[in-house]
Amino acid sequence: MTAVLALKLTLVPLLIYLVTLAGRRWGPAVAGWLSAFPIVAGPILLTLALEQGLPFAASAAEGTLLSVLAILVFCVLYAWASNRFAVAGSMLLALSGWGLAVAVLQTLRLPLGLAFVLVWCALLLALRLFPSAAPAAGGARRNDLPWRMLAAAALVLLVTAGAARMGARLSGFFAMFPVMGSVLVGFAHAGSGRASAVALLRGMVCGFFGFSVFCVTLAMQLRQGSLGFAFGLALACALVVHVVARRMLAAPGGSAAASVRSS
Repeated sequence: MTAVLALKLTLVPLLIYLVTLAGRRWGPAVAGWLSAFPIVAGPILLTLALEQGLPFAASAAEGTLLSVLAILVFCVLYAWASNRFAVAGSMLLALSGWGLAVAVLQTLRLPLGLAFVLVWCALLLALRLFPSAAPAAGGARRNDLPWRMLAAAALVLLVTAGAARMGARLSGFFAMFPVMGSVLVGFAHAGSGRASAVALLRGMVCGFFGFSVFCVTLAMQLRQGSLGFAFGLALACALVVHVVARRMLAAPGGSAAASVRSS
């Protein structure tokens, strides 16, 4: 087994395992916030850089940045759909919205700086668009960890294996396919109700401020030709913004939502 393949098969599932345990300890809002850190897209972009080269990965990072807009469509649509539908119906609408958003975004060619500003404006707007949801009692915990880890590994393998065919830009979009969000929010909704799902999704949106900083920093630094420095700086900048955004944007009722131990 090569080092790159080992990374694909072990790192991402392990990180999802840790996020799941953290969510069960501190609640769905924290799980959503942690899941937005580049624990899935980061390893995918790293393997793309190792296999396809730094310019390819830099272009993929630009696509990943813009694809945050599609993830916001997924989050807001699921939050509102959950008011009327169960998990299956909400997920179908949210994923359909994500797919349509990706199709539209694929036609856009924006400068990196403009894309970054657009993403931050959309993040601030998305936080205002979330519906309210009364706290619900915690449901029975399910043994979903193997499924979460398997889905993550499959996504990494699928995207990196098809990267040469899809091209850098589409690879970046698929690096942000909401596999982790889908699994996390689906089980939260089914196990503990709509309030848990909405809290988790709102936490994800708060986390995407740091994620967007990761993408824009990585896209710029990879073009300078230093793989290790690019990822190190991007992760460091993302971590700072990630923590600050959590402190500034946490919902006033976050403590109540955090009491739902379902993620």
